[in-house]
Amino acid sequence: MIAPGISLEAVRALRASKLRSLLSTLGVAIGSACVVLVVTISLSARSYITGLVEAVGSNLVYAQFVPGDRTSSLSDYTTFGDVETIKPSIPQVINAAGSRGIPKDMTVGGEELSITLLGVTEGYQEIRRLVVLRGRYLDPDDMETHSKVCLLSEELAKRIFPADDPIGRTVRVGELSFTVIGVFRERGATFGESDVQRYTVLVPYSLMPYYTGDDVVTMLYAQADRAEDVPLVTRGVAEVLRSRHRTGVVYNVQNLASLLDAARKISLALSVVLLVIGFITLTIGGVNIMNIMLVTVKERTHEIGLRRAVGARRADIRSQFLMEAVMISGIGAFAGILAGVIIPVAVEPFLPGNLAVRSAWLSVLVAFGVCCAVGIAFGYLPADVAAKLEPAEALRHE
Repeated sequence: MIAPGISLEAVRALRASKLRSLLSTLGVAIGSACVVLVVTISLSARSYITGLVEAVGSNLVYAQFVPGDRTSSLSDYTTFGDVETIKPSIPQVINAAGSRGIPKDMTVGGEELSITLLGVTEGYQEIRRLVVLRGRYLDPDDMETHSKVCLLSEELAKRIFPADDPIGRTVRVGELSFTVIGVFRERGATFGESDVQRYTVLVPYSLMPYYTGDDVVTMLYAQADRAEDVPLVTRGVAEVLRSRHRTGVVYNVQNLASLLDAARKISLALSVVLLVIGFITLTIGGVNIMNIMLVTVKERTHEIGLRRAVGARRADIRSQFLMEAVMISGIGAFAGILAGVIIPVAVEPFLPGNLAVRSAWLSVLVAFGVCCAVGIAFGYLPADVAAKLEPAEALRHE
């Protein structure tokens, strides 16, 4: 146990050389701040990426036809019949849907506006997790009776009806007029595979043959019951499509589980790299502490000789200098941890709304423990050198 007197001596010694102690503390503070910030950034990034994937549906499998050579025909595309076959053919699928989007022009305020007319089947809202902001979504009767109703994307509704309620109003897309029954937005985009654009008119899929003359769906979705069923459903969807179309046709069948796994691996790799940088910074700070303490021992050799002459033991000298090193690293750790906690909280208001700061108090404890360990590890050598000085030789030192 370290005597209180030794602690007081260590404090007096640090106060006697304030600038030197401050510079030594700064290196440790930067290192400890790096450790806390690295963990915070890693957790926040992982939470953000996971949230994006889960907003779309981590159990989602999607497929589309990949046009190949000139022999490709209309029969190679995924169809409404494929959508209806998926769920009964694959037990792990709890929902299936399809969509077909075509570009159209709409006259708004005397000018032509390019929009996407998107026909969807039943189950599309649940699978894509669309949020209905006003009105209602398409119901089974709308699908079966080919009702000329639609939902507008949030941006399109603001563009067409900037000051009015769009519900119940009529919009014309090509040859057909639709009654607006709702306004919607996506909860999350499917990482470049989203068929919902900024200006989208959502209609029952049963109306699409009026525009296209076929029953093609450009994107087919299947939702697995559990996350662990996603690989099985992915293979199942590919097999169903191969069995219903001619040999050699290629279909792009993917899921977001692989993307989520890749994101986690990237996050882990980034965290490891940043942690290594943080520990390198701490090591540099530790070397700086050792260097400063060795200089301090040399400058205070006469003082050490006097203390030994009046009865101080080697262990007392060693404890005093070791305590100085631990105090430097401890104060630096506290300052760095404080900065590492305050900085993310300060910048959080400037981050995008769906990006939140995730802190881990374990990182604070780890950073403090590592910094104290650095102080002991790099402070022991100078403390041991001071303790081994012979009193007579130390007193002759000027």
